[in-house]
Amino acid sequence: MNAPHLPHLPHLFHHSRPADAPFESEGDVVEFQNVSLSFGENVVLRDVSFRILPGETRIVLGPAGTGKSVLLKLIDGLIRPDSGSIHVFGHPVFADGKAAPEHEMYTLRAHIGMVFQESALFDSLTVRDNVGYRLDEEKTDIEMVDARVLEALNFVELGNTMEKFPSELSGGMRRRVSIARAIVTNPSLLLYDSPTGGLDPITSSTIIQLVVKQRDLRNTTSLVVTNRMQDAFAIATHRFNAESNEMRPIPNNGMLTGIDPKTKYLVLHDGNIAYDGDTRGLIESSDPWLKEFLS
Repeated sequence: MNAPHLPHLPHLFHHSRPADAPFESEGDVVEFQNVSLSFGENVVLRDVSFRILPGETRIVLGPAGTGKSVLLKLIDGLIRPDSGSIHVFGHPVFADGKAAPEHEMYTLRAHIGMVFQESALFDSLTVRDNVGYRLDEEKTDIEMVDARVLEALNFVELGNTMEKFPSELSGGMRRRVSIARAIVTNPSLLLYDSPTGGLDPITSSTIIQLVVKQRDLRNTTSLVVTNRMQDAFAIATHRFNAESNEMRPIPNNGMLTGIDPKTKYLVLHDGNIAYDGDTRGLIESSDPWLKEFLS
């Protein structure tokens, strides 16, 4: 499969892409080839390989400390592997023992949205300035920034919070603002790092609904790291209904819950990939460790 074409990087570094022009790719959005990573004597990844296609939502599962969040940092070029290669949109983030130059990573990150585990908002900035931070840094026209921020906030149903500060919001609202900040540039790849971590079940359902909404209305390729099995299966078995503005179970012959075909799983265990595939294959797996992990 041919790698997608990436526009000339130095040019994009000086002229940011329009927020409404997502990076289109017919090839792999993310590709790991024989990636290994250790921190001292702690082996996090052992010769890991996988690929993510456009439009896929990949849910990353595994016990605590197995490197789930590390995958996101590797994709975003925030840390380097010890060996192997990582390509994002067909462009090498790490290959042949070398990391991409920072100015090239700056360009790639313009197409990536990141939802951090603890929201990571700037306490001293308003919601508007938090969500529009990247666009402001790129010297985007202020009226366009305001319009983009409002659109993103309306998407997460927080359009009335523009002038509030993070300290005035609940934990769930801050997480939704973090999602608005991640989608404000209309990214081609979204990375969710435990988006429901530390939230109560009702608020968690609201966040998962936004993940499903982004998947179904905007067809954004996503990686979702989670420790909550119920969240993982809710994403796979629900679809967002634009008319009712809520996610609903996917029907299957009018009786049983169906499964979204583009939502797949990557399960990490002891530095290796224990499972890479669709929902039905995961549920029906006869692997003893997987069966115990899912129980």
